[in-house]
Amino acid sequence: MAYLAELGALIDDLVGTVTVIPATERQKLDACRETALRTLRYNTGNFLRTNQFEVEDQLKGFEERFRVIGRDPLADELCKSLNSLEVHRNKWTPDVLRFILELSDQPAIKSNLTDLDLLAAGPNSDAQPNLTWQEIAKEDGWNEDRAIWRNVDFSPSSGDEDEEDAQSATSGESLTTASSAGDEHQRTAHDLAFSPVNGGLLFKQVRDDQAWRHTALARDGEGRAKKTLISSIQLLREALFMLSGLETTLFDSKCDPVNSYQLAGVSWDTYKSLVTSFAECGRKLSPLRSFVAREEKIPLLQVFQDSLQKALRSLDQDLAVIQGRFIAIEQDAVVSLMGVLAELGSSLLPLYALSGIVRQLQGERNPHAFRYLELLFDAVGTAQLEGNIATYNLLGNIFFDCFQIYLKPIRLWMEDGRLVPGDRTFFVSESSAKLPLPQIWKGQFNLLRSTEGQLHAPRFLRPAIHRIFTTGKSIVVLKHLKHHEAVRNRRDQDEPRVDFGTICVKDLEFAPFSELFGAAFRTWIQSKHHTASATLRELLFNSYGLSQGLDALQYIYLMSDGSKSNAFSMAVFRHLDGFSASWKDRFTLTEIAQEAFSLCVDGYRLSAEVDPRGLAHSGTASRSSVRLSLPAIRLSYRLNWPVQIIVPVEAVQGYRTLFTFLLQTRRAISVLAHPIIGFSHAEKAGAAAHLATYYLLRTKLLWFCNTIMTYLTSLVLAPNTAKLREGLREAPDVDDMISAHSSFINQIISESCQGPKLQPIRECILDIFDLAIKVEDAHRFEMERLAEEDEEISRLSVMSSPFKGSQGRTKSALYAPRARGKEGDDDDEDENGADWGNMIPKQGGAKEADGHKSHAAVLKDMHTDFERYLRFVAGGLRGVARASREEAAGKWDLLAEMLEAGIQEHGSMYIA
Repeated sequence: MAYLAELGALIDDLVGTVTVIPATERQKLDACRETALRTLRYNTGNFLRTNQFEVEDQLKGFEERFRVIGRDPLADELCKSLNSLEVHRNKWTPDVLRFILELSDQPAIKSNLTDLDLLAAGPNSDAQPNLTWQEIAKEDGWNEDRAIWRNVDFSPSSGDEDEEDAQSATSGESLTTASSAGDEHQRTAHDLAFSPVNGGLLFKQVRDDQAWRHTALARDGEGRAKKTLISSIQLLREALFMLSGLETTLFDSKCDPVNSYQLAGVSWDTYKSLVTSFAECGRKLSPLRSFVAREEKIPLLQVFQDSLQKALRSLDQDLAVIQGRFIAIEQDAVVSLMGVLAELGSSLLPLYALSGIVRQLQGERNPHAFRYLELLFDAVGTAQLEGNIATYNLLGNIFFDCFQIYLKPIRLWMEDGRLVPGDRTFFVSESSAKLPLPQIWKGQFNLLRSTEGQLHAPRFLRPAIHRIFTTGKSIVVLKHLKHHEAVRNRRDQDEPRVDFGTICVKDLEFAPFSELFGAAFRTWIQSKHHTASATLRELLFNSYGLSQGLDALQYIYLMSDGSKSNAFSMAVFRHLDGFSASWKDRFTLTEIAQEAFSLCVDGYRLSAEVDPRGLAHSGTASRSSVRLSLPAIRLSYRLNWPVQIIVPVEAVQGYRTLFTFLLQTRRAISVLAHPIIGFSHAEKAGAAAHLATYYLLRTKLLWFCNTIMTYLTSLVLAPNTAKLREGLREAPDVDDMISAHSSFINQIISESCQGPKLQPIRECILDIFDLAIKVEDAHRFEMERLAEEDEEISRLSVMSSPFKGSQGRTKSALYAPRARGKEGDDDDEDENGADWGNMIPKQGGAKEADGHKSHAAVLKDMHTDFERYLRFVAGGLRGVARASREEAAGKWDLLAEMLEAGIQEHGSMYIA
């Protein structure tokens, strides 16, 4: 307990000394105390002693390393020192050696054997003891004089005594500094100053030459200030200094001329015009010098600053050459201010263009970091059009120097699929959430856009943004597929150069700069884009089964194989017609689908389910309409995740829409396409007319359904599927493949009348499909009713006849309905035991007492509905096709023509 109490007290002192936390903040003090205590306990329990064997191994390693790099003398000295240490070894030797090893800093490079001579020299017995100021002060007694250390007031009011004290203190301080520094002489500014032979005369001459700067303004008789006259050489020197960005007397900080001076021998207007010309040059250069003086943290702006500094340095060199002509005069020189201004024109003109870019950049509100690249690009093109070669060359070189920095994140993205963390200048961003692999292409990365919807990228790069973005995403996908190394091996070794000298050659000086840059940059992108895109396309087709996956989707959803699709659909229809609930069971439905498509797709990838909304209807309702049961059936085929990039979930939904419509069409055809039921009562009065009406309506419905099926398979699916295959083969990258497949889905949806514009027409087509089911149900009920009547008549005839043989019973049983309610014979009942025959309203050859229409009237109404539906579909298709400019309008018009042929053929036929 005493140890813990002592340790706690020491930790409290340590925390109070190091953290300087007020005592009122007790919570922080306790937290720091607990952290320190835990750290001490951990270190004490885990690092008790140094591992001596580890220290020895490390020293031997140093010796071996010294010999490997050729420093054998150093290795020998290390061995000699270790051997000498063995005599003095104790239990703390490993700890001391460990401490020395921790302090070592690259001994193989920084060790110097000459340092050992200082250790071997020892103390010099002949050297005299050094005399210190402390000894002198003690001997003289002025160490006890406290007044010597008092503060001295160096203000102008201080007396001679204070000045003497200050001088003595200063001299004493200098002596102390010299004594502490040893005998080595310390160089001062006086030692570095050059003292010419005629220094005084030269200084006087300089002072006389600069006297005009400090001359008081003279006044005329009226008290107005006169101008100070200056010479041409003085004005030239001040102007050159001003253009160099230095402070001058003739120009203020804004490069405006000071009106207190005038050139001797010229009028005021002439001087003002001349000095204003120089001032205007300085004002144009001022934004450049202020911009390069700013501190920028964005690399893109830093390289722009560096380019501007180089351009200004070139100007300063020209100014220095002009100054040298008038300082070191080797021959007679005439000071011509206008001549110097004209001489500087070629050097200043390109800088004026740069200054305009900087001023425009500073005038905009919150410009992007790459905004100056756009301005430079435009300025280069303008200089080329104006024929200003010097400006064109300077701006062009600066543009490409800066563009190299902007190329770095583009190169990193296109070669490695990586983004620079925290980079706000690049136009690609990554989602913070990790998405599933099939969604990487579409959702993991996005193009940055402004609030106005513009891409966050320079304007001159926007035509190439798509390929840059696609190439980077291709690299990301290839990394997930473990094939990134293959792209590196296949990538072109020689990257095309993107610089001014390579792109803007003299032979192409009349070609616009924008076209030269665009062609060169497209070549640069293609060197990286083609390899990544070609590798990914090859993997999708050859390794991950893109073609096989599309074939499977067409087999299942587009019913490209009629026999297999018929096997699946007929199995489902049998369950519906038998009022069996098995079609609602996803396991049974999956088994049916896998069995039907087992020869053309991978069965383990295929599954089926039923939309819960489709389970709410009874068996009778599900059977009587194509709208209730069939849309609830959903087939799912699991593709490889790289293939799902090309065929996303949205596209699969389009496949399902076509699958449902094709299944509905097959349902209507299957109801109508059955052997015609014969009966012995065909000669009854009115029965022949009813049959004629039924045959006519049945024929029209069959013709309509087959026309729809022919149109879908021959004019919609077949040509669009072939176009899709061709588009996928010719697509240069994955985005183009996605676009080709998306266009395929949109096209077949639109041409098959499943789009939102043609929804009323689609609903009318489904009404005709439902009408086919109603016609067959009405005919079936009528046949059963007539068969029951014949059976009853036959039964009564047999009962009234004296001869009761089996012949009559056999004839009656031929048309009698199957017995209901017996075990194993419930195909005509639904899951609730409902009798399908009783679900249809009773009809007869004539109107019955309960008010129901006769069978003939019902058929006539159905035929009228069919004609009305058919005319609506055909007319609607024709009208939409004429009013629309979509590509599918031609197909709509063709379908309308096909349906109008049926109207012309059967429209005038009389219905009894």
